[in-house]
Amino acid sequence: MNMEELATFRNEERVMLVETVKRLQGLVAEVLNPEDFHKIKDILFRAVETEHLRRDKFGLNPILFDLQTAVITAEEVGLNRASIISIMLHNCVSVGVIGIEEVKKEFGEDVAHIIRGILRVNELYAKNPSIETENFRDLLLSFAEDMRVIFIIIADRVNLMRQIKDRGTDEERRRVATEAAHLYAPLAHKLGLYLIKRELEDLSLKYLEPDVFYMIKEKLSATRAARDLYIARFIAPIEEKLKETGLQFHIKGRTKSIHSIWQKMLKQKCQFEGIYDLFAIRIILDSALEKEKQDCWQVFSIVTDMYRPNPKRLRDWLSVPKSNGYESLHITVMGPEGKWVEIQIRTERMDEIAERGLAAHWRYKGVKDSGTKLEDWLQDIRSALEHHEVESDENLMDRFKVDLYSDEVFVFTPKGDLFKLPKGATVLDFAFQIHTNVGAHCTGGKVNGKNVHIGTKLQSGDQVEILTSQKQLPKRDWLNIAITPRARAKIRQSLTEQEMQVSTFAKEALERKFKNKKIEPEESLMMRLIKRMGYKHVTEFYKAIAEEVLDVNTVIEQYQELQERDANPNAFSTEQRSAGNYVAPVQDDHAQGNADVLVLDNNLKGVDYSLAKCCNPIYGDDVFGFVTVNRGIKVHRKDCPNAQLLRERMGYRVLRARWAGKGSKQYPVTLHVVGHDDIGIVSNITSVLNKEKNVMMRGLSIQTSEDGLFSGQLTVMIDDQNQLTQLIKKLSAVKGVKNIVR
Repeated sequence: MNMEELATFRNEERVMLVETVKRLQGLVAEVLNPEDFHKIKDILFRAVETEHLRRDKFGLNPILFDLQTAVITAEEVGLNRASIISIMLHNCVSVGVIGIEEVKKEFGEDVAHIIRGILRVNELYAKNPSIETENFRDLLLSFAEDMRVIFIIIADRVNLMRQIKDRGTDEERRRVATEAAHLYAPLAHKLGLYLIKRELEDLSLKYLEPDVFYMIKEKLSATRAARDLYIARFIAPIEEKLKETGLQFHIKGRTKSIHSIWQKMLKQKCQFEGIYDLFAIRIILDSALEKEKQDCWQVFSIVTDMYRPNPKRLRDWLSVPKSNGYESLHITVMGPEGKWVEIQIRTERMDEIAERGLAAHWRYKGVKDSGTKLEDWLQDIRSALEHHEVESDENLMDRFKVDLYSDEVFVFTPKGDLFKLPKGATVLDFAFQIHTNVGAHCTGGKVNGKNVHIGTKLQSGDQVEILTSQKQLPKRDWLNIAITPRARAKIRQSLTEQEMQVSTFAKEALERKFKNKKIEPEESLMMRLIKRMGYKHVTEFYKAIAEEVLDVNTVIEQYQELQERDANPNAFSTEQRSAGNYVAPVQDDHAQGNADVLVLDNNLKGVDYSLAKCCNPIYGDDVFGFVTVNRGIKVHRKDCPNAQLLRERMGYRVLRARWAGKGSKQYPVTLHVVGHDDIGIVSNITSVLNKEKNVMMRGLSIQTSEDGLFSGQLTVMIDDQNQLTQLIKKLSAVKGVKNIVR
């Protein structure tokens, strides 16, 4: 693959190009055949000749840069044919040198699939997102669709970070370094690419905090000789003892990364000299798979016999590996000169997985674990790798094509801020997600620059601008458009406020008419009139007035008729007799009006139900529904004596329930009354009931006891729970009543 003739290559780049190509051919000779190289060379020549490819803002040659990324991907990550070809061709596809269908024909669907993922990810960056957010990581994974795309973009960033020391502006370097620290290093850590994660963190610190980086680097260099001497003294007796056991092993000491030392300095609020655990010693065993744990614990026993361990610093990732497949046994012991030394015990297999992450699983079996979506994804990858012996590489990689966030969409604002919404969310949902006022005044939106309706469903990666007007207000049909709980709640709240405002204006207009006719309306009489005229809710009544469906003069005329009818109410008479064995006449429960609206299981209205006799729920009580075998749905109070039993034994038949709107009928409620045995108390109780216009007494039964007290049952018809609470307060204040409860 001779590219020395490429005119756009500088002399030093031509030399690097030849070296990089040879190195890449050596790495992937087994998976990339000569025909692949020949086709790729022709496409790259075509790109150069047509001058489609341009250097980036750091002045890097795109062909050379991609070849270097391919080397990193093959050598340090461990991916093969489809990934390598995708890296070298994705730029050619993006500028139109070759079409995705031609790629598919020449190199296969797998290569085309990865290139599509890379291009989709590049589209995200074109929108200048705020990459520091957790949402962006989720969106990135969602867009990539394939594990290999994630590995490739991490390798790409490592390559970039290695080359920008003297390139570009300080601001450009800092931006790249910030992205590496906040996005790529955490991703590499999640994937178990510890060497890459360590390098990204160190390079980020180098560009973001150069003074700190070089200070720590110089101090590490200055103390290296003493550190190496100490390590040699520490491991000498361990090596001797391990050789006696016949174990195959090697030991190495590794200095902590500059970034991790800086983090310790910040956390412990100390200078470099105050950090004692600057290095870790790694004992790596060459053990058979079935003897790994046994050998590791044998080494643990030998080391802790020589040096005193700190039990609080034992980390056993042999028994329960980390979610990314990391396995190792960590102990901290007291070494010479009273220094704490961390020792990591692992096998060759474990060490390669620890250094190279999931890529090392090409040769080793994975480890199962569980966790969040990303960890579940990694678990699926490991499960697939367990079957590597019986699957081809192509079939194996097909299983890495994942749909991590199929139930979510991620959308951008024009400024690059990222929001996460449930799948199916609309422009209206997004508007309310930004701010309540933005949602309330939303008239539409622009999705990727095109004007759209408020009901347009959003897709991951869309850039959405909300259009507003101060004249716009939420409408009832918006509840059919919005799907997020936040948006729906805000819409309902606004509709209620609008209705209240209309009601207020109509009420004021009605009051002015009453005043003109020199009538002082009574609220209780007014409420009775509203129900009599067929309105379930006060707001509906005033809305009818505001919309001129109901004439104000008609209302006043009917009010006067009702007022005249109530001018001479029937007085309640009592005889002077003992309260004992008193039974008031029971009134018939009839003409209770239309049933109140009860919403079952969040959104079911109009379902037939009946009120349970065991607890007699009324409007306003906290209730739940229970599906009976042959008597339909029974509604119980949540504090019903039978509630706990029903939930425990037949929870699957319990429905959530709540009252909607305003109570429109009366309910029977039985109150237990205890008081002094005096006939006057009956008169006092009934007197209170008579004064309550909307309360009807159905019955009063009293029995006396020998201690001068009576207990009785008082049954009344009540509108709702609030009215009942007020009635109980008034009856409790009656002279002679000691206690009254429902």
